[in-house]
Amino acid sequence: MRRIASIATRTLLLPSLAFPTALVAQEQERSEIVVIGAGLETAPASQAYNVQQIDRERLLETGSGRLEDALSSAAGFQQFRRSDSRSSNPSAQGATLRALGGNATSRTLVLLDGIPMADPFFGYIPFSAIAPERLGSARITRGGGAGAFGAGAVAGTVELESGNADQLGLVQAGLIANDRGETELSGSLAPKVGDGFAVVTARWDRGKGFWTTPASQRVPASTRARFDAWSTGLRAVAPIAADIELQMRGLLFADRRTLRFSGADTSSSGQDASLRLVGRGNWAFDVLGYVQARDFSNIVISSTSFRKTLDQRATPSTGVGGKAELRPPVGDNMVLRLGADVRRSDGDMAEDAYSAATGLVTARRRAGGSTSDLGLFAENDWQLGPVILTAGARADRWTIREGYFVETTAGGTPTTDLAFADRSGWQGSFRGGAVITASSALSLRGSAYTGLRLPTLNELYRSFNVVAPRSGGGVTITTTQRNADLRIEELEGFEAGIDLAPAPGVSFSATAFDNRIRHAIANVTLGASGNTITRQRQNVDAVHARGIELAARLRAGQFSFDGSLAHTDAEMEASGVSSSLDGKRPAQTPRWAGTATVSFRPAPRWSLGATVRHVGAQFEDDLETDRLPPATTIDAFAQLPLHPAISLVLRGENLGGETIVTRLQDGSMDIGTPRTFWAGIRLEIR
Repeated sequence: MRRIASIATRTLLLPSLAFPTALVAQEQERSEIVVIGAGLETAPASQAYNVQQIDRERLLETGSGRLEDALSSAAGFQQFRRSDSRSSNPSAQGATLRALGGNATSRTLVLLDGIPMADPFFGYIPFSAIAPERLGSARITRGGGAGAFGAGAVAGTVELESGNADQLGLVQAGLIANDRGETELSGSLAPKVGDGFAVVTARWDRGKGFWTTPASQRVPASTRARFDAWSTGLRAVAPIAADIELQMRGLLFADRRTLRFSGADTSSSGQDASLRLVGRGNWAFDVLGYVQARDFSNIVISSTSFRKTLDQRATPSTGVGGKAELRPPVGDNMVLRLGADVRRSDGDMAEDAYSAATGLVTARRRAGGSTSDLGLFAENDWQLGPVILTAGARADRWTIREGYFVETTAGGTPTTDLAFADRSGWQGSFRGGAVITASSALSLRGSAYTGLRLPTLNELYRSFNVVAPRSGGGVTITTTQRNADLRIEELEGFEAGIDLAPAPGVSFSATAFDNRIRHAIANVTLGASGNTITRQRQNVDAVHARGIELAARLRAGQFSFDGSLAHTDAEMEASGVSSSLDGKRPAQTPRWAGTATVSFRPAPRWSLGATVRHVGAQFEDDLETDRLPPATTIDAFAQLPLHPAISLVLRGENLGGETIVTRLQDGSMDIGTPRTFWAGIRLEIR
């Protein structure tokens, strides 16, 4: 607790100490200073990859008010399960693209202001802590795993940029409630201070939740998916020279949820702090450093005795890292990027196992370790008239160290004491591509790339059990074993695409891709005996995904349309112990995914919109035993001005009342968000 409190204190004090110094410097050259509050401009060759930009309006105008909902407008973006961050276990919130999932860990690198947001121990993304109203934009790049993105981008990258003072306005606040009595309260204050600005934000979501257990399967111990989450952020941006600015950010959050049974409580928390120095002169640079302290706890309740069977009481972890990028002046038609990034993750787990029959402690376990990655990269974009060429290379020095697992009896007598061998190595990767602008309405692009992802501490050192009731009575116990010998995942991929803009406000794109992750980490079923299934995290030969991604955008006066469709043929390539998976589709990966949004904005601050989203059928497990049916949902959003500064906000989720199956095992299931109506007010003062 002292470690977390110390980091939290630094998070709050760092901006307040540095900001006045920056203000003194900015007084000297006030007339020449322009503060942007973001990173360096996107390199020209980003056009070589399949990129989708989501603007602030789209981030805010969703039926749920959740970030993961807004990101789903890029078809193929998904979490491990179909639940959002109100009703899923946080450790299942891994983000992925292109049907390259298969377990709950993120294969997509999610960055907030250039900083990786994945939990240092589990690899999940704390979506409930990233409020959409704090953001200015989101940029999704599918594939493209090497270069300055860093390790972990084997399925793509999601770059989130915080909003600046102009985007947020001086004061912003909102209060909205739904037909179950759940509430969402948010606010921000973003004053301009000299030539810089400061932003203070807060959000609190709470409610009794909905029933995730179907009525036919409920028991007296069943409960709604209750949630209570808050987050607060402090961000300050100030110039220290005419073309150099200092950016500081702190984030505090906590999230508590109850899943399926009374007492099955889950909590997560975090304290993040970062400093970033951005220079936009001839020698442009971007230097940042960050520290993250996270924790997680989880109580598992027996589905037969409804007693506590596991108390994962603490999982403290720390992520520390940074990045330095330099863009030297090499000519008007070139952009050269040189740099390095580093990340170290440390984490430990402490849990107690209980007897479902007696409620007494049967074992106490501890596990943990550390991983690190140091990457060196160089990338150059070269513009030759209508052609843009890009090529980049990266070398990563990775380590997996200090791994251990200890189990004792309730009285403290050791029964297992394992120390795992340290490992390290170098891994090279590259990416390259080209864009040809054939005319003002047509461009062609192609790219190839490699990348890597280290196994998480959770995958390496933590085993877990899932106990689910059978539809005909009894339970199924699924044990997933740790594997300290997991290899790093390696991406190989290429893609080709076409972009059309036949008229002002009209654009289409199509991308065909072939991505293959070698040594992909999957939960592999080893065997079954009676009501017990045994799995282990293992490296299969590969997960191979091929498909087509389509996108369309239309702007016609007050109307707009945004659509995205992905068709992915993904399969496992497996031999040896995991040969039973060969040719099968990875768990939790649909073949079809699509979304379409129609909006009407007749006047400033007026907005009406509806979104249709379809997710195809997918399998719950690696052996394709349980099939989750497809789901098509309709969401809606409306903002109606009542006053120059006050608007009425109406939202609707799953208006068609679709039954969204989020988990299915031998007839036992969980379901997702039912039909939900929201109404509230929004205050905006510019």
